[in-house]
Amino acid sequence: MLRALAVTKRILGDAFGHFNYDDGWAIASHLALSALLALFPFLIFATSLASFLGSQAFADTAVHLVFDTWPDAIAEPIAREVTSVLTVQRGDVLTVGILIAAYFASNGIEALRVGLNRAYRVAETRSIFWLRAQSLLFVVVATVGFLIVSALLVAVPIAVGIAQERLPWIRPYTGTITVWRFMIASIIIVLGLVAVHMWLPDGRRRFRDIVPGLIFTLVFWVVGSSIFAAYLGRFSSYASTYAGLASIMIALVFLYIVSAIFILGGELNAAIKRYLDARARVTAAS
Repeated sequence: MLRALAVTKRILGDAFGHFNYDDGWAIASHLALSALLALFPFLIFATSLASFLGSQAFADTAVHLVFDTWPDAIAEPIAREVTSVLTVQRGDVLTVGILIAAYFASNGIEALRVGLNRAYRVAETRSIFWLRAQSLLFVVVATVGFLIVSALLVAVPIAVGIAQERLPWIRPYTGTITVWRFMIASIIIVLGLVAVHMWLPDGRRRFRDIVPGLIFTLVFWVVGSSIFAAYLGRFSSYASTYAGLASIMIALVFLYIVSAIFILGGELNAAIKRYLDARARVTAAS
């Protein structure tokens, strides 16, 4: 027990120490701002592509998938503005503006890459053109994934309704569309975290190498979001301090907290890897 506590203390101390040494707070600021700047372009690109492919109800689904895992106090004002932007009629998907939106959305992916390269202590060796193509691919894959989920969220309630008519006993187990949306949004977050940890930073990692950081990120996302939401509900003076900019400032602070937790997840994975490598060297030498 004491040994386990000592190992945990050593790994956590290593992770937090490297987080500070690697300018983790500054990188978290960069990542939060990049995420906020990438959010609208991504949703504009995704909605335009969905409209081009005939999915007119995509905007509402996309807003739910992005914001259902945010605390209500943070999500509601931003979600209203996003919905207003997404319901503006636009032209064909292949316009210059939409391509520019895709490019700016990919900047958010590049910010994630920078944070994880710092956390894993790796130097980028790949071509800048390959990296940008990969970031754009992430944007396109995320958009297609949202389209598929959008279609499922239309089809699933219909299928559930038919099943309830024929099998009334399943009604207590089917849940509501809100529950389904939250579950799907949570699954998307997990899959997204796996993808960015596995493929964005330079080098190779096994799935088991990134699991501790994923668990850390998910747990402390919930904890950090809950604490920040409670703070907003009881002590915050953002509205009086920032007036009309309050919702943007709240979202930026929230994304800053989430970004720091995300980078710490990478630092934790790297610290565990260093500990295991050091133990293996000691074992091999003895």
